[in-house]
Amino acid sequence: MASKTLRHPAIEPTHPGELLREVVIPATGRSKAEISRLLGISRQTLYDILNCKQPVTPTIAVKLGKMFGDGAGIWLRMQAAHDQWHAEREVDVSDIPTLTAA
Repeated sequence: MASKTLRHPAIEPTHPGELLREVVIPATGRSKAEISRLLGISRQTLYDILNCKQPVTPTIAVKLGKMFGDGAGIWLRMQAAHDQWHAEREVDVSDIPTLTAA
């Protein structure tokens, strides 16, 4: 049975751009300009992702998954975890009732 890693709820999940910037791209030995060219995205788009200013979209996740051989899912799950963590802290749901089945 696979164990699920539990994250402390106060710790912000890593934005996928941070992982790309700190680990993945440096491991390739290629420049960010070359990576953006190979991905078919603008350097500005890549830099915005690397600086956590732009999310990894499904389209970009597919491209990253192909480039790094790990599939789109990992990039999408990282982005979703990051987005959910922020939404749960920023969206006021205090006036929304929790419904139960009748």
